[in-house]
Amino acid sequence: MDKLAAANRINEFLQSVVTNGGLHLKYRIVVDPPAQSDWEKPEIFVDFSGPDSTLLLDRGAELLRALELLAFEILRLPSGDHEKISFDCKNQRSIRLQELRMAASVAAEKVRQTGTPFHFAPMSSRERRILHLALRDQTDLRTESDGEGFNRSVVLYPADYKPAATRPARRTLP
Repeated sequence: MDKLAAANRINEFLQSVVTNGGLHLKYRIVVDPPAQSDWEKPEIFVDFSGPDSTLLLDRGAELLRALELLAFEILRLPSGDHEKISFDCKNQRSIRLQELRMAASVAAEKVRQTGTPFHFAPMSSRERRILHLALRDQTDLRTESDGEGFNRSVVLYPADYKPAATRPARRTLP
C-alpha cells in the first residue's frame, strides 16, 4: 500500500463527506503516527474534532466506524490490512480499549469462579482481536471467536472446558 496515495484518497473522500454532508468537523491525517498502544500500530491515523464530533460518537461511534469501513472499501483493503488505518475522535479509541481490557478482566474472574463460558457481545474484528490479546497470557483460560458476520463474538472458556455431549437429533418415523 502506497501510504501517501492512500492518505490522499482518504482526504478526498472525507472532504466530500464533510462538505456535502454539511458537517462541522475537522480532521487530521497522519502517516506513520507514533504507536497508540501495544496492539495498534496503524500506518495511517485520522483524528476528528469539531462541533459535530458527537454525531461521530453516537450509538457506540457507529458513524466513525462506518467512515473507517468506507475508507477500507475505497482503498480496496483486504480485511487483514484493516489495522493499517485507524479513525478516532476525542480519544474514543483508547477509551474503548480500556473498556475492553476491563471487560476481559471481569469476564476472566467470572469464568474462573463459575467454570462456565462467558459470551461477549458481538463486535468488530478489531475489537475481538483486542479481547483475544488481552486474555492471551491467562494460561487457565482460552478464547475463541464464534458466530458469523455482524454476530461474531468472543467466547471465553476455562482452558480445560469440554462442552457437554450433545445428544443426536431424534429421528421421527413417517
